[in-house]
Amino acid sequence: MTMTELTRSTFLDIDPATGETIAEIPIADANEVRDAVAKAQAAQASWGAATFDARAAALRAAIENVRTRSEELAELVTREMGKPIGDARREVAGCVDGANEALAEIGRALETEVIQEDGNETRVERHPLGVVAAITPWNFPVLMPIELFLPALGAGNAVVFKPSEHVPLTGKALAGCFADALPAGVFMTVLGAGATGADLVAADVDMIGFVGSRATGKRIMESASGGLKRLVLELGGKDPLIVFDDADLAAAADCVVTHALRNTGQVCCSVERVFVADSVAAEFEGLVLERAKQWSHGNGFTDGVRMGPMVSGEQRAKVEAQVADAVACGARLLMGGQTPAGEGYFYPATVLADAPDRAALSRDETFGPVIALNRFGGDEGEAVRLANDTPYGLGANVYTRDLERGRRVARSIRSGQVGVNRYLAATSKAPWVGARQSGFGYLGGIDGARQFTVPKSISYPI
Repeated sequence: MTMTELTRSTFLDIDPATGETIAEIPIADANEVRDAVAKAQAAQASWGAATFDARAAALRAAIENVRTRSEELAELVTREMGKPIGDARREVAGCVDGANEALAEIGRALETEVIQEDGNETRVERHPLGVVAAITPWNFPVLMPIELFLPALGAGNAVVFKPSEHVPLTGKALAGCFADALPAGVFMTVLGAGATGADLVAADVDMIGFVGSRATGKRIMESASGGLKRLVLELGGKDPLIVFDDADLAAAADCVVTHALRNTGQVCCSVERVFVADSVAAEFEGLVLERAKQWSHGNGFTDGVRMGPMVSGEQRAKVEAQVADAVACGARLLMGGQTPAGEGYFYPATVLADAPDRAALSRDETFGPVIALNRFGGDEGEAVRLANDTPYGLGANVYTRDLERGRRVARSIRSGQVGVNRYLAATSKAPWVGARQSGFGYLGGIDGARQFTVPKSISYPI
C-alpha cells in the first residue's frame, strides 16, 4: 500500500508544497472499471462510424472547454503536483494552441491510400481499434493526457482515462472538458492508484496508451500480452548531452541547466548525464554553476520561483538516496544536495561532477533537479560509447561547432530523438519515439496517430 493510498476505497490527494491533504478521493474498484469499459464499448461503434470531420468538430469543442477552464486547470496542476503557476499556465495554453495542428495531422494520418496495380484497385483504410485505456503521469497532467486523447478519439476509438493518483482533481477537471463535448460513453474516467490501473489494463480494452516509468511499462506489457492488446508506451530516460571541445559552451550550459532543472527535473527526457570534453570541463562547470544558482525553489504560487516541490516524499527520497550514493562513491558535490528543513517535499538544484559508473546516479533514472557532469577525453567514439551505455533511449543532445560531426554522432546514438546544438526535436510533426527500453510504439505526427488504428486493405478488379 502506497503512502497516498489508504485503503482500496479511498486515497489522499496531497499538496506537495505543504504536505496537507487536498481531498480524499474514492477509488474505482474492479467492477466500476469494467462498467466504464463496457459503456465505452457500447458507445464506440457509432463514434467510430462518424466522419473524421464530425469527430474533429467535437474534439475542438472539448479543447474550447479546456481553454475556458484553463486557469482552473493550471491552478489545480500547481496545487496537486507543485509546478510553478506560470509553467502550469504555459502547459495548458500549449495544449490549446497546438490542438488544431494536431487534429490536422490526425486527419492526414487517416486518409485512405488508393493503389492501382495489375488491373486491381486496393484501398488501404485506417480503422479504429475499439476502446483505448489512457493511463497518464503526474508531471505533465494536462499535456500528456491530451497527447493520447486526440489521436485515440480522432481515429474513432472510445477512451477510458485513468490519471495519476497524484493529480486526480486535475484529471477529473480535464476529463470533464472532453466528456461534456463528446457523446455519452465515448469518454469515461476512473480514479485510483496502481491497482486501478492494473484493473484497467486487465479489462476488455483493445489498446493501452501509457506514459510513465519503465518498471510499470514492463508490467503493462506482461499483463497485455495475454490478450495481444495493442500498446503505446512512453517510458523513462537517462538522456545524455555531449559537449565537444569546440562547442558554444554558454549555449550548452543553458541547455543543460534548463533541461535538467525544469519541472524540478521531473521530466522523462531531462538531461541526466552530461559528458564534457576534458579540455573545457573546468570552464563548463563554472558556467553551469553560474546558471544553476538562479534556479530558486519554493511554493509554485510564489512569484519568481523556478522550481516547485518534488511531487511526493517518496520521489524526493529517491533523489536524496542517489545523491548520497554518488558522493559516497566519490562524486564531487558542487552545489545543493541538502534537503531543506520545513514543510513540503522541496529539494534544491544540485550539481555533481565525476560520479563513477557504479553510482546509481550514473545508471538509474533520477527524475529530480540534479545535474551530473562527467569528463571524457574528447574522442568522438568515446562520446558515443558513453552516451549509449544505458538501457534507455529516449533523447540525446550534442554540442559542437562542426555540424557534420554533430549529425554523425547523432546518427550513432541509440535514441528516438537527438538535438544538435539545440534541445531535442524542433517540430511537433515528427513522432516522439522511445527507443530501446524507453518505449514501445510512439506518439505525435502522422506516424504516431496511426498507432491508434488498424490498416485494412480492400481490393477489387477495375
